[in-house]
Amino acid sequence: MNEFDDTPKALTPADLHELKVTEPKKWAAGIPAVLAAFEDVLQETGPTRGMGALLKMNQKTGFDCSSCAWPDPDDDRSPIAEYCENGAKALAEEATLKKVTSEHFARYSVAELSRMSDMEIGKMGRLAEPMYLPADGTHYQPISWDKAYQKIAEHLNGLASPNEAAFYTSGRTSNEASFMYQLFVREFGTNNMPDCSNMCHESTSVALAEAIGIGKGTVTLNDFYDTDVIIIMGQNPGTNHPRMLTALEKAKNNGSKIIAVNPLKEAGLIAFKNPQSPKGIMGISTALADLYLQVRINGDMALLKAIELLLLEAEKTSPGNVFDHEFINTKTAGYEQFIESLERYNVEDLSESCGVPVAQLREAANMLKDKKRIIICWAMGITQHQNGVDTIKEIVNLAILKGSIGKPGAGLCPVRGHSNVQGNRTMLIYDKPYEKQLNKLKEVFGFEPPREHGYDVVDSIKAMHEGKLKVFFAMGGNFISATPDTNYTAEAMRKLDLTVHVSTKLNRSHLVHGKEAIILPTLARSDKDLSGDRVQIVSCENSMGVIQQSKGTLEPVSNDMRSETVICCELAKAVLGNKTVVDWDLYAGNYDRVRDVIEKVIPGFDGYNVRVRKPGGFYLPNKPRTGEFETDDNPGKVMFTITRLPQHRMHKDEYMMTTIRSHDQFNTTIYGMQDRYRGIHNERRVIFMNAEDIAVAGYKPGDKVDLFNVYDGVERVAHLFVIVAYNIPERCVATYYPETNVLFPISEVAEKSNCPTTKLIMIKLRKHEIAEH
Repeated sequence: MNEFDDTPKALTPADLHELKVTEPKKWAAGIPAVLAAFEDVLQETGPTRGMGALLKMNQKTGFDCSSCAWPDPDDDRSPIAEYCENGAKALAEEATLKKVTSEHFARYSVAELSRMSDMEIGKMGRLAEPMYLPADGTHYQPISWDKAYQKIAEHLNGLASPNEAAFYTSGRTSNEASFMYQLFVREFGTNNMPDCSNMCHESTSVALAEAIGIGKGTVTLNDFYDTDVIIIMGQNPGTNHPRMLTALEKAKNNGSKIIAVNPLKEAGLIAFKNPQSPKGIMGISTALADLYLQVRINGDMALLKAIELLLLEAEKTSPGNVFDHEFINTKTAGYEQFIESLERYNVEDLSESCGVPVAQLREAANMLKDKKRIIICWAMGITQHQNGVDTIKEIVNLAILKGSIGKPGAGLCPVRGHSNVQGNRTMLIYDKPYEKQLNKLKEVFGFEPPREHGYDVVDSIKAMHEGKLKVFFAMGGNFISATPDTNYTAEAMRKLDLTVHVSTKLNRSHLVHGKEAIILPTLARSDKDLSGDRVQIVSCENSMGVIQQSKGTLEPVSNDMRSETVICCELAKAVLGNKTVVDWDLYAGNYDRVRDVIEKVIPGFDGYNVRVRKPGGFYLPNKPRTGEFETDDNPGKVMFTITRLPQHRMHKDEYMMTTIRSHDQFNTTIYGMQDRYRGIHNERRVIFMNAEDIAVAGYKPGDKVDLFNVYDGVERVAHLFVIVAYNIPERCVATYYPETNVLFPISEVAEKSNCPTTKLIMIKLRKHEIAEH
């Protein structure tokens, strides 16, 4: 069978768990976070293996957490716990002693596995040996590494064009593996390299590259410790980047103010109980947000313009004391045109558009008007909108009005979601490489890399549907669960001749496959890597451009796993044969040699092998961090951008829906069913609604509804959700990701970046009807 059996229509109320709703928390972390972390680790690994690994996680001589990309402190790392609750849960699933072997696959068919929940699949354990699903097969069966490579090579070499294959990358993949992966793919002959950044911070990469000359943030962690104001937009650090709370607490203790901008009241933006401080252990919290602006979904652009307009008003009252005219005159272009466009708006209309009262907007402007050291943070609540690129450029507008870039304690801070997603892009994992990058590859390795741009995630899915792709290879990740338009994407995946996944654990993508499918088990960050009969280290890049080593400490639970770097090299040999000009054996046996060639190809990696072994690693060059800008249109200048407000036309029975993560998950990995910060226990199929909206629609909390919409003439339905009353703006609702990905059409993407708009879609509700079968 070849079924996608997470079939919404098969759901009945009996499939729901016993939902328990409690009062949302007004603080994050504390002792409950410690207990939750230890519970998972002890349950999966036992006391010695797991607790010993925790002491090495995110330490200078240890391994990098495979969870979020928040940076480690340069100096004052805790020797006991430089990790968070979700990092510990990620480690628990990596370090587990449970294994998924060929006996397991013989016991369960693909169809039977498909009917399990994502959490049940993920909790089965580590993949322990290569597996192969033949055409028309019902069960995965064991296959040797050599035969797996041979099978992949037969498919790839049998293609009419290298462009009939796509090679996906997850943010877990190290710098070394990413570089060798893209080297293989380009020598094979394609730039079809979709990656997870296409679905999260692609809008950031596009916007910042155009506005400031580099697609990365400009701050360091130390900037947080000595700044005046931190603005946090479209981000929930308590769940998605919990270690950020420690930095925010330190900022507050040093006198900083925090402005939170979010449609939901999130515990991690309200207060923090630091479980490593005496105060936090005693249950005393540090207040975080001094001002909480509860914006409507996608109201951020209007909010930013309103604050800028109020600052302009203050500047006219006190010329030269609000805007940084020295910075504007010497470092920017387009100021006059920007001010002219801004003055076409009025604060009252912008207030109505964003849903934040004028009084609160004035309070925000007053907090900023006398300050120059301002840090603006954002995450996917900003990037995953149709106007994501423009909203980020508006963030840049605000920063450069205040001269808050290129100086200590100030700058732009996109907070990345996966631990090496920024490093992937630095290592040339990109479907639209620059000519100078391709020229350097040719100079160093001697082959002609393809010049034609390839497919990103959305375009890859469309190409699968159209029959333009025949083979899909994924270096990590859970593609089917991470992508939008679930049914459309599943149909596309099933049209492929071959799907291959390099994975640490079983996930949904292994069960929604091509005519043939292969699973290759790989080492995790926490595993010892003895490839080439030596202890190997890898490296990663965090959100702030720090490159540091990662060295696993755990004995792998199977001797039949291989590292991602080795898999790339061995596969390249099998596919390219005597046509290759690369010595793949050299790189597979010694990652120092990989770093040697990275140093030759990519700027900023001089002395890579020496510097990466220094405690804490090294910072990559970042010219905007020091006030230098290399933009295409005005070299040496930051561009003011004229943007427009988004227009949302809603029927009276429609709602703007956003997707969020539970506190018990990371990306598509579901650790449990307890979203304790929001007070949701034992269930994920819930829809958070404003209490007034519930009453107006004729429902009550606890009612069961189906969510649906019609885009491109197609009705999409997410069946059986329980209504929960919550503090969220009117006509706005929220659901957990990825359960409602089915509602997001493949056609709804951000302008310029092509990022799926999974933070906003229009939906309607109807009473759940039990389907007959």
